[in-house]
Amino acid sequence: MGEWTDKAKGKVKETVGVATGDRELEAEGKADTLKGKVKEVAEDAKRAIKDGVDAIKGNSRRDPDAI
Repeated sequence: MGEWTDKAKGKVKETVGVATGDRELEAEGKADTLKGKVKEVAEDAKRAIKDGVDAIKGNSRRDPDAI
């Protein structure tokens, strides 16, 4: 599942768990929310690395001696 889906599903589970007093469901919700946040951070890092690589490639195309 995607980061948004995991976070949304986690929030719903957590809220229902709190409302019903189901601590296990609440914990599952917190875990799902955390899973979504981890995916988000991983995607951000992946995007930053790709942007850095693209910037280096862009510089090397304009000036082969620039690195």
